[in-house]
Amino acid sequence: MYGRRCGALIFGYIFTKAMPFFEEIGLWEALKEMFGSAKWYPADDHDPIFGMLSIIFGTLYVTTIAIVIAVPVSLAVAVFLSDIVPFSVRQVVKPIVELLAAIPSVTFGFFAVLIVKPWMQDSLGVTAGDNALNCGIILAFMAMPTIVSVAEDSLSSAGRGIREGSYALGATRFEMLFGVTIPAAKSGIIAAIILGIMRAVGETMLVLMACGTAAKIPEPIWNLTSQIHTITAAICAELGETPEGSVHRSALFVMALLLLVFTLILNTISGYFLSRNEKATGGSA
Repeated sequence: MYGRRCGALIFGYIFTKAMPFFEEIGLWEALKEMFGSAKWYPADDHDPIFGMLSIIFGTLYVTTIAIVIAVPVSLAVAVFLSDIVPFSVRQVVKPIVELLAAIPSVTFGFFAVLIVKPWMQDSLGVTAGDNALNCGIILAFMAMPTIVSVAEDSLSSAGRGIREGSYALGATRFEMLFGVTIPAAKSGIIAAIILGIMRAVGETMLVLMACGTAAKIPEPIWNLTSQIHTITAAICAELGETPEGSVHRSALFVMALLLLVFTLILNTISGYFLSRNEKATGGSA
């Protein structure tokens, strides 16, 4: 109950701060400019433009790169811990994997800037090492502990019964894993992936340090080495420099509101799949 009240207060505060943007420009004109323009020039004294399309796209772009990398690796690690390695090894390895989630994001940011960026410039020949691919790779490592932990819990909670039943029917380990165990834990695995997406979407310091600050859509769209801008990076970089009561400041709160609504939707979906997983496993997850 206390958490819900705090969440409602946070939502109310951000919503109140975002409203002047729509009051100043007009609701429909503001929505048209937000989602119809990729140009973000909020500090222009003569003709400010608040096109958020490129920034929203950048957020989804780098998150997609991270999830495409993180999901297969994380699921492989989760299956490895739950069904392949001895229990004693799992008891040692899993806490280490979960401990990775406690590493500060700025540490990952320094790694991206000091190690990955020069490597990309020297090996791949890219001009700017701070780009979407750099950020997506490191962001994948940040999302992996969450996905591995939740997915492994779901796989383990499926129980020994279905595994032994599969072996009794003549299934191989491969057939047991991909034909029985993983399908039985699919709700928990989906929830794990959604939580990983939430981890990637909400990241701030890494994307600020490793993505660049170019508010544009990559051309061509598959150019992973293009610099981009994200919602969290824009808020972090610009909020401290905008005067109180300005339209620019209010526009940043609109971005925060969009991000909050998106994460609330993802959180609701993940909660649904986690509850389904608990029902399927008898509440043992």
